Amino acid sequence: MTEPHTHATHPEIVKRLKRAEGHLKSVIAMIESGKPCLDIAQQLSAVEKAIINAKRTLIQDHLDHCLEETVGALPRDKRQSIDEFKTITKYL
Repeated sequence: MTEPHTHATHPEIVKRLKRAEGHLKSVIAMIESGKPCLDIAQQLSAVEKAIINAKRTLIQDHLDHCLEETVGALPRDKRQSIDEFKTITKYL
C-alpha cells in the first residue's frame, strides 16, 4: 500500500474547491430559477477563477516539493534551468 500524497497546501486547496462547489450549486439554482444571464455569467466566472487558482496552487506546490525531491541538491550553476521552469509554470 502506498502512502498518501499530501502537501501543506492541500487543505487550503480543498477549502477553495468546496467554496467553488457551493458557488457552482448557486449558479445551477440561478439558471433553474431564470436569473439574468449577466448575473449567471459573473458567478460562473468566479467559479472558474476559484478552480484555476486551486489548480495553479496544486501544480506550483507539486513542482516546489516533488521536483526538488527528484532532482535533489544541485550546485547553483545547475539550478538555473530548474528555477526557470518553476517560474515559467506560473504563467500556465
